[in-house]
Amino acid sequence: MNDKFEALIDSFMGNGIGLCEHFLTQELADHLQQNLLNLDGDQKMYAAGIGNSVVKDHTQKKRGDKIYWLDKKNKDIHELAFLDQVEQFIDYLNRTCYTGINAYEFHYALYETGSQYHRHKDQFQNNQDRKFSLINYLNTGWEEKDGGELIIYTADSSQKILPTMGRAVFFKSSELEHEVSLASRPRMSITGWLKSV
Repeated sequence: MNDKFEALIDSFMGNGIGLCEHFLTQELADHLQQNLLNLDGDQKMYAAGIGNSVVKDHTQKKRGDKIYWLDKKNKDIHELAFLDQVEQFIDYLNRTCYTGINAYEFHYALYETGSQYHRHKDQFQNNQDRKFSLINYLNTGWEEKDGGELIIYTADSSQKILPTMGRAVFFKSSELEHEVSLASRPRMSITGWLKSV
């Protein structure tokens, strides 16, 4: 597991964008993908808003995904395995990089065909708790023609990342603007934030 953590950290240290091609095992990614599809089939996912509990806009047009928050109280073994891996990564990150992360939050995200998320930052203006964004993709056989790339903007360039199965992306929530380009097929992920509260 440490090799996966090092892959994220090393690439993050190199250019501010951490990447790990198989952060999730194929088996775990398959189970989480099926969980997401079941939640959507049971109509338990809901349209995402913009903002937090203090400032919330449910009528926004900036993002087009549906979400469902992960919670240990759900007692789903695959979600628990994912959250355990996140906790191990946080422990490793704190020990090796002294980041002071002490909390996290994650949700399933489903972009239906024809949806996207316009350019934005993940950290709220009225709350600085989110320190790092961590995205894990759950898409089988994704190709460039499918769109839905994560586009991350740095000071002088941009990087396009395909949302392929098991891939993880890691970056500072307060620093990098990013967007999700128009998807031509349903696009699935677990998206979340490592926090200092």
